[in-house]
Amino acid sequence: MAADRGSVSVAGTTNSAHSYYLAGNGAALILAGLLCGLVIPAATYPRLMLTAHIQFLVNGMISVFAGLMLRTAIATVGQRSATLIVGAHVSVWVVCFSEVFAAITGAKNALPIAAAQAGAPGAVAWQELLVVACHMVPALFLIVAWALLVFGMYTGFVTRHDRSTPDR
Repeated sequence: MAADRGSVSVAGTTNSAHSYYLAGNGAALILAGLLCGLVIPAATYPRLMLTAHIQFLVNGMISVFAGLMLRTAIATVGQRSATLIVGAHVSVWVVCFSEVFAAITGAKNALPIAAAQAGAPGAVAWQELLVVACHMVPALFLIVAWALLVFGMYTGFVTRHDRSTPDR
């Protein structure tokens, strides 16, 4: 199979560019999370800012991991699926910044347990709705992306391992 310009074919897939986008997105999320950690004490609701800090870091690591899965061909997916996977991981920025917004406004509906521990009283209705929507839409997008990655792992495994050959 011919590889796209700038792409390297790895085990029958040409997701090299997508893997770099995911790794770069993840690295940027991790950097943003580290910077977010510096302002935790200055936040109106520090416990919620801690949640935002952790969200940036964890989602950054997940994005880098997804990139590695595509780069090493652990998961074999098509170009459209790879593009959707990248888009889902980029959408995580919306979630993370909405948590920073919640740490400033005291929005509590999206993360009620953390907000209760932070003593957040809640924000005005549009702010609460914004934070909840910013969590729900990317979450659904990520569920689809990770379903594609898991299916791609299964497909890649089946493709590389002939079922007719007995295990030794």
